[in-house]
Amino acid sequence: MSVWEHLRKASPRLNHNPNSYEAQQLNRVSLDQCVKCTICETQCPVARVTELFSGPKYVGPQAERFRNGESVDHTLDYCSSCGICTLACPQGVRVAEINSMARAVMKQGHMPLRDRLITQTTLEGKLMTPIAPVANWALRRKPIRVAVEKVVGVHRDAPMPVAQRQTVQGWLKHRSGPTPRRSDQPARGPVIFFTGCAGAYFEVETSKKTIEVLEYLGFDVIVPKQGCCGLAEQSNGLFDGARAKIRALCEQLSAAGREPTIVSSSGSCAGMVKHEAHEIMGVEDPQVLDVGARLRETSEFLLDLYDHGQLPTDFRRIDSRFVYHAPCQLKAQGMGMPAIRLMELVPGVQVVESDENCCGIAGTYGLKKEKYEIAQAVGRPLFEKIKATNKEFAVCDTETCRWQIREGSGAKTVHPIHLIHAAYGLSEIDSPQV
Repeated sequence: MSVWEHLRKASPRLNHNPNSYEAQQLNRVSLDQCVKCTICETQCPVARVTELFSGPKYVGPQAERFRNGESVDHTLDYCSSCGICTLACPQGVRVAEINSMARAVMKQGHMPLRDRLITQTTLEGKLMTPIAPVANWALRRKPIRVAVEKVVGVHRDAPMPVAQRQTVQGWLKHRSGPTPRRSDQPARGPVIFFTGCAGAYFEVETSKKTIEVLEYLGFDVIVPKQGCCGLAEQSNGLFDGARAKIRALCEQLSAAGREPTIVSSSGSCAGMVKHEAHEIMGVEDPQVLDVGARLRETSEFLLDLYDHGQLPTDFRRIDSRFVYHAPCQLKAQGMGMPAIRLMELVPGVQVVESDENCCGIAGTYGLKKEKYEIAQAVGRPLFEKIKATNKEFAVCDTETCRWQIREGSGAKTVHPIHLIHAAYGLSEIDSPQV
């Protein structure tokens, strides 16, 4: 019997309210390890810029002791769920996980319509792709954005994705064939590519370049039909929908093969499968756990090949010095920063680590009209560092973070795979970024 089954037996109301506080007993037991050192407070990017948020310690382990399935501190909604507090805690307190569960309980029964709409990323992609030029035109029109802000609550200046005329699946269907394998590389067998919603509809160029590099290295890349991982819903407290989506996604990925490694250039979606689904929503589905165990972010996967002497490094020289920002969700996976080591294998490349905890966007957080200015304040030091280092070019692993950085700094911001793709001579570094 799993821990969740034990909890349901002890607390029958879990069957009717799986988001209630008992559902995270494994996270709650960690709060007794809190020694009130306030390290999480000093590292919190939101508490640093606004007094509207009481801070992770106060809304987390401290407030949790007073909760009995009820909310006691509504500043909790200003937590961005970046997870820096959990990473910074020297005592192992699951601060971010406690806060995410508590917010889901707090928002039950009065979930804003906006939070339901902006989490439907696959639907947005399907609607925008056929009318991409019109959609992009509309998103650039200030009167339309002002109206959307007033009616829906998405800030008029919030960064928006760029709609593409073709999805990844559309590109695969119409291309002439796989990228030719290098003559010195063996046929390495299959890998499964997990696009993520943004990678399927908006950051299509990143997905294409990932597939092409993997094929160039000798992999047979399988791109199955796949849906949303549910991350946007999870971060907004819509756990029931997120649980259904993550289970459906992992069933689709598993159907493509039970053995191959799964590779993704969407660091945030990979984090959802490997971390949030289990640690925050209590999903213990064996299929989800299996997919999470086989899933690797692209830079992590390629660097592992290098460490085993299997990655060709006869890269073209690219003379460039730029800022690399490791997103919060990548840090939460405990993989370090493989992108830095990978990119520095390219002659002429100088990577400057951002040294910033967060860019501010936190998925959908920075889109909301009441949180937009906070998100911009969080990201400002990063934007300024990019402008001072290389105002034309920056690198980041996750999609919404790239949108935030592009908007805030003006720099072309790409996934590390763009650099590797160019270094192998498959493109130029100034090729399209989305």
